Amino acid sequence: MRKFLLFIFCCLLIVSCKETAERCAFIPEKTVKPEMQLEVLEDSLPSITTKTQLVNFFDHHRQARDLFFNRAAYPNDSAFINALYSKFTNPHIDTLLTETHRVFGNNQELKNEFEEAFANLQYYYPEVRAPKIQTIVTGLEGGSDLYVSDSLIIVGLDYFLGDGAKYRPHDMYEYMLRRYNKHFIVPSVMLLTGIDSHFNKVNSEDRSVLADMVAYGKAYYFTKQMLPCVPDSVLIGYTKKEIEGSNKFENLIWSRFVEDQVLFSTSHLVKQKYIAERPKTVEVGEECPGRIGTWVGWQIVKKYMETHPETTLQQLMKIQNASLLFKESGYRPQIVKVPGKENI
Repeated sequence: MRKFLLFIFCCLLIVSCKETAERCAFIPEKTVKPEMQLEVLEDSLPSITTKTQLVNFFDHHRQARDLFFNRAAYPNDSAFINALYSKFTNPHIDTLLTETHRVFGNNQELKNEFEEAFANLQYYYPEVRAPKIQTIVTGLEGGSDLYVSDSLIIVGLDYFLGDGAKYRPHDMYEYMLRRYNKHFIVPSVMLLTGIDSHFNKVNSEDRSVLADMVAYGKAYYFTKQMLPCVPDSVLIGYTKKEIEGSNKFENLIWSRFVEDQVLFSTSHLVKQKYIAERPKTVEVGEECPGRIGTWVGWQIVKKYMETHPETTLQQLMKIQNASLLFKESGYRPQIVKVPGKENI
């Protein structure tokens, strides 16, 4: 296994150092915040005492039914309703509801965060209409955690109760679980918005790693404009140690990409190594965070916008030629010898 000795050593030093304050990105001047409709579906659950009531409830909330309660896993409606009825009469649901109220209260803070983000979105895209928000407690049994469309956002709140909750999402690695707390909900929704093809135009024929990196980079840049004071570590889902280490050793990370000829590869395996969800990108170093290619893509996009200050966010998001964006960004960290290369 490759050993990224300098990266490890300096990351250990970083832990003992005080984190430098991260500056906010540009904060738009909003005229009016959108008043977003919030529907708290979980508050209806305690009053459901019969299967007929349960059927009526989900007939009115079909997206929540099908996506958050895994309707497709059941052979028919009867089996599905029987399973749901057992779930919602199980005492552990009461615990989840209590925990949800403890963490989220009346959901006003969450609503305010959404309204701030969509006020920023409407600053850049005035034609966008703020979607309705629904929250639900799911029981954590394999359904969705988030649903995002242009008209509706659904949040499975019990997925985001954070450390200390009695119940946590099942079958999930620890490095992924740390992203399941309330501070990640709105950033996750805005990132999903920013990666969507409605905003983020890409060349579907370009299957290179670079194309994926730039697409993610544009999405992270987009999300930062919607949430200008949210730390980069939260937006990308890294720890403070990981984001600081990545910033400090950007040259070493870039050198590995160049040495291994990553950028223009179209290999699915290479994409899995550098872009896909993993705890670490061991091809770069044992302490290098996963998805490091998406972080590098973000740095490329940042550099492009620094060198093209006349470019608006809307214009950036329409750029489909990833190679041209990369070339014109001037992003070229200094190539250095990668520590541990001789031990590969």
